[in-house]
Amino acid sequence: MPSLPWLSAPSQFPPTHTALEHPAGLLAASTQVDADWLQEAYPRGIFPWYSAGEPVLWWSTAPRTVLYTAQFKWHRSLCKTLRQLQADPSRRITLNHAFADVIAACASTPRPGQDGTWLSPTLMQAYLALHQRGHAHSVEHWQGNKLVGGLYCVAFGAMVYGESMFSFEPNASKVALASLVQWLHQQGVRLIDCQQATPHLLSLGAVLLPRPVFEMEMQQALGHTGPNWQPQRIGPTPPPATEAP
Repeated sequence: MPSLPWLSAPSQFPPTHTALEHPAGLLAASTQVDADWLQEAYPRGIFPWYSAGEPVLWWSTAPRTVLYTAQFKWHRSLCKTLRQLQADPSRRITLNHAFADVIAACASTPRPGQDGTWLSPTLMQAYLALHQRGHAHSVEHWQGNKLVGGLYCVAFGAMVYGESMFSFEPNASKVALASLVQWLHQQGVRLIDCQQATPHLLSLGAVLLPRPVFEMEMQQALGHTGPNWQPQRIGPTPPPATEAP
């Protein structure tokens, strides 16, 4: 079994095709992570994922789970929720209004199958610094002045990499995601990298791509100008006329 490369600088990431099969997609490890590491990793299709007390583990999973913005499944239940929220003047979906609050809320919410958070204080600071550079973004779901759900992502050019979501009430993060998907589609962004498949993502239309196809699509998106990520209101988005069951 090949040994895991240990990196001392972000310029040392190995080719993604060398990622281990077991555990699937594990590419390298390091003792450090900051915005420079993230800025080098994401445009290569590499992301960090590790638990407290572990070294920083870098991954390039294959097949890769992606969500094409034009193929998002607008389920009838989601559309009903969106119509209800549109009629509620206290509800807003915003972009980049409270990044620090969103990532803190995500850190308090374990990923599926994990007991604790994967967002260590060091990694949170790295994403905060990346946000200040204009490459990490938050979506907030508000009820009045109360943050009830949201998500954050990373973006380079027209390539968007989904990271974590949180909900303090049912469907709050799903509404934030739907509003982001609709906004990105209107901005000409074709796909969102979701990294790994979950039943929830697959139910929303996510698909699996072989590594060569994903990396080809990613490079094309990286070469295009991205959307305007300035703070703004983006929802609740109007549901489309055609609904999925």
